[in-house]
Amino acid sequence: MRGAGRLPPSTGKPGLSPADTVRSWVVAALNDAFHTERFVNERYSTPLGDPGLFGPGSVTWRVHADPSMFVGGLSALMLQALHPLVLAGVLDHSDFRIDPLRRLSRTASFVECTTFGSTGSALAVIDSVKRIHTRVQGTTATGRTYSATDPDLLRWVHVAEATAFLDAYRRYGSDELSAADADRYFTETANVAELLGSAPAPKTERAVASYLRSMAPQLSVTLDTRETLSFLMKPLGRDAGSRAASRLLSRAAIGTLPRWARELYGVRYPPGFEQYVIRTTTRVLLAGLRWATEPNPVLVAATARTNGRKTL
Repeated sequence: MRGAGRLPPSTGKPGLSPADTVRSWVVAALNDAFHTERFVNERYSTPLGDPGLFGPGSVTWRVHADPSMFVGGLSALMLQALHPLVLAGVLDHSDFRIDPLRRLSRTASFVECTTFGSTGSALAVIDSVKRIHTRVQGTTATGRTYSATDPDLLRWVHVAEATAFLDAYRRYGSDELSAADADRYFTETANVAELLGSAPAPKTERAVASYLRSMAPQLSVTLDTRETLSFLMKPLGRDAGSRAASRLLSRAAIGTLPRWARELYGVRYPPGFEQYVIRTTTRVLLAGLRWATEPNPVLVAATARTNGRKTL
């Protein structure tokens, strides 16, 4: 995710231009939010010539390098929470409600490393998550058992995430994706899901749509689901600017949910509000993030690695 890896800090020297001051604040806020909990296996600059799991010509690199991932990440959590067993695993086995930035940072680390990291680094992170999953199991208040190693639950988590990332990019990304690009994206990212132990994941947009329809009977909105949505919509960050940005991004995330998911949640905006207010202001915010975070050091390092070049 653009901005998810640690970005170079400002020099701290006096006399910074207004533009450099803004960049410095944005970089500090992003590092604060997305570098609180990372996997130790992350490697982006070595070994030289290693393309990683995807490589720079992939649609996955294109989508995951864009700031629209900030919207997609929140939307993915909202979509995943509609499955009561997945939500139970999150609420019972993480400190998400106490320290949401830690959970978001960990997720960002996983997505970033499996996307841009070396092959060995990506596989090591996947193995780490698989070990964590063996400890995530339990029983819901209604007596249903769950396990994070369940291939069907892993498939739901993956498809919800990939759908959210793709939809956010289509609405807020830096360029347009074709139908063939979308199919390539689902085919590429299914590899990571299956390495994690997922049941065979749908690999085309049509197959994804069919899968989502088939999942409808298993999805529901409970008190826990509504509380999770309310929590995700609360402003995050340690300063007013970060909290305002997160508030806007969470509302943009709701707007990118599939219509059926919004109907399940019962979320409705006044006519024109989502299209003309939220989308417009979110595009401005994301354009500012693109400007402030270029060049992305993770993307620079990964590109140089795949081309066989060392980075400074």
